[in-house]
Amino acid sequence: MALTDKFGRQITDLRVSVTDRCNFRCVYCRSANHENHMPAGQLLEWEEYERLVRILVGMGIRKVRVTGGEPLVRPGVEEFIARLKATGVADLSMTTNAFLLAERCDRLVAAGLDRINISLDSLDRQKFERITRTRTFDQVIAGIDAAQASRLRPVKVNAVLVRGINDDEVEAFAEFARERDLIMRFIEYMPLDADRAWTRDLVVTAAEIHRRISARWPLLPIAHERSETARKFRFSDGRGEIGLIAPVSQPFCGHCARIRLTADGKLRTCLFSKDDHDVRFLLRGVASDENIADEIRSIVAEKEKGHRINERDFVPPSRTMVSIGG
Repeated sequence: MALTDKFGRQITDLRVSVTDRCNFRCVYCRSANHENHMPAGQLLEWEEYERLVRILVGMGIRKVRVTGGEPLVRPGVEEFIARLKATGVADLSMTTNAFLLAERCDRLVAAGLDRINISLDSLDRQKFERITRTRTFDQVIAGIDAAQASRLRPVKVNAVLVRGINDDEVEAFAEFARERDLIMRFIEYMPLDADRAWTRDLVVTAAEIHRRISARWPLLPIAHERSETARKFRFSDGRGEIGLIAPVSQPFCGHCARIRLTADGKLRTCLFSKDDHDVRFLLRGVASDENIADEIRSIVAEKEKGHRINERDFVPPSRTMVSIGG
């Protein structure tokens, strides 16, 4: 039986956060304050993730993306990828900041990873260091190049644009995509920052990005699945691609096919959900796979109609991007 919500949307995509730890402290995501990680005992074990994913694949999940925090900081992630692939996941991907990717790429490919998304919020070294609060620019570029030279090609590179910080790099990012023949994706800044600095004035809209890029290089639309978050375009001369992800200015909630699993075993039906649904206690109790599947169906049935960012009474969720999983 397909996994559907009360609005008739079929759920086919799962984001799996395997850790809330990250070796970056990006200004749009994480506070610069001291670490406040979940105790190790609260995190799901690899076997618990595998069991839950296996159940969900049996309920119609086709795409699984492994996220964090930064997934590569958790030991054993390559073996976990192999175990997930063995569950029958049709499309298995990962989101990473690429700091550790160059040395791990071959192992991830061998484990069965199908695709990879890499976060890169500036092509300017000094600006990159200010955004990430790290000095890791060379390692990230090396990770991108390693992935692009592998079976994971074409790599998707994600940039969150924040006005006054990196919005002057739109054209540079587009040129980066053309030079390396990869997919450059621009993501609107969302109210999920730990320091609660988000305002609508800081959002660089997808329409502005499209206007600026197409003024320099003609763009042609690419067909996409209804549930895809990105609106895709290729350069008319055939080299490189861009994607525009506009959750603030052009919400795509009506076709949402995603649910999220946090590192501590909470199921979230929307990135901006006010409530988490605990499934860890089921995994660690006496519940059968059928019991767990029934609970998941009841949770998904109540999936929100939309994220409500543009409503007057919108309140950001208590969890930030790093603890939810990007």
